[in-house]
Amino acid sequence: MLVGREKEQSLLRQAYSTDRSRFIAVYGRRRVGKTFLIRETFDYTFTFEHSGLAKGKYKEQLAAFADSLADAGYKDTTEPKNWMDAFRQLKNLIRESEDRRKLVFIDELSWMDTARSDLMMSLENFWNGFASARKDVVLIVCTSATSWILKNVIHDRGGLHNRVTDKISLQPFNLYECEKLLESKGIQMDRYDILEGYMAMGGVPYYWDYIQSGKSMTQSINAIFFEKDAFLKDEYVYLYASVFKKPEDYIKVIRALGKKKVGMTRGELSKETGLTCNGAFTKKIEELESCGFVRRYHEYGKKNMGSVIQLVDNYTLFYFKFLENAPSDPKYWEKSIDSPGRRAWAGLAFERVCLQHSEQIRKKLGISGVLTDESSWQCPSDMEKGIYGSQVDLVIDRKDRVVNLCEMKYGVLEYEITKEYDRKLKEKVRDFKNVTKTRSSIHLTVVTTYGLKPNRYSGHVQSVVTAEDLFQPSSI
Repeated sequence: MLVGREKEQSLLRQAYSTDRSRFIAVYGRRRVGKTFLIRETFDYTFTFEHSGLAKGKYKEQLAAFADSLADAGYKDTTEPKNWMDAFRQLKNLIRESEDRRKLVFIDELSWMDTARSDLMMSLENFWNGFASARKDVVLIVCTSATSWILKNVIHDRGGLHNRVTDKISLQPFNLYECEKLLESKGIQMDRYDILEGYMAMGGVPYYWDYIQSGKSMTQSINAIFFEKDAFLKDEYVYLYASVFKKPEDYIKVIRALGKKKVGMTRGELSKETGLTCNGAFTKKIEELESCGFVRRYHEYGKKNMGSVIQLVDNYTLFYFKFLENAPSDPKYWEKSIDSPGRRAWAGLAFERVCLQHSEQIRKKLGISGVLTDESSWQCPSDMEKGIYGSQVDLVIDRKDRVVNLCEMKYGVLEYEITKEYDRKLKEKVRDFKNVTKTRSSIHLTVVTTYGLKPNRYSGHVQSVVTAEDLFQPSSI
């Protein structure tokens, strides 16, 4: 059963229902549900469906393609001599098909592109010389190798330049969709537990499929990551290699960003990794961003001074923190529930989840329809100028002349603002006004798991967002 993906399904169905041929590229990180989305949308019914072989050589890829042609009902059993011959046979299959719309789905296309292969030239010939000249072909190509499909299909400068009519960059689920996925499996779980799972795994549907009915999230995380034969203990080994054909430089970038919570500029990242800061380097960052591994943001008031790149993939950060040198205890997650390291991780992980759900935060604040700009902000201490030194991870600058300074606080109870913390909040507001010289009104917003405990200081906060509010669906 397909959960969520309404926007993507709508695009696919609309492409199918038009009166001209369509060329659709679908890409996204490993395990995000690309193949499942396409098969479920079209009820597993295709004129032709094929998936490349993960480690197949040229002749093996051609033989597999021939098998898929036979499965689709093509009578000519002659094994194709090359890809041009293979696509010639596909053309014949389409000509013979009585389907109203000829739905052609080629999965893991990048695996078929072996060394010195004529695959891309043949695909170009198939689309430009045949399919686009008809009105009834819907060609869907799909891959996890994001860098490959961006270079060779979507941004191709040759025969496929501007030929893709639709593209879907499939992103992980949000909290709302993860909850719906569990419900579709008959699993009822407290939202606090779902939040904890999201902080560890992010929104990759395949990971959530391992959660079993009758187990708490703590037990599930033990089973998924820490037990002897844990399902996802070695996922990191395959994750970046499946998305990028030559993953070494991408992993250098990810590892460097994993050491710095707030992220780095391109220059800082180039220096840290030893990679030349050129166009190719920028493209690698763009590809990591398109898969949701990193995000780029700017500091408040510095929009034209370059962006900051930050690692935001929850699973990768969880791996660096707990799995890279994994403890041998299969019950580690349960036993470490109140450890300082676990508490520190939870605070940072919750901040990331809030940033990933900024749309839900805006919705709670009632400003979904207001044009906004999101950024971070920090300033060093300078007591001679009366500046205490502050940092704000999420600043929402609104066109209605209001700025929300958002503080994220994770806990198992209502968060209590102490006298000391109230003083720090006031210092942040003063610092922001003094340094930015803004004329907008400043509203303090606290995002926390269970809200604020009422006391003499809680009234100094203009708005409160709870974990419950993060579970709202995204706008389509």
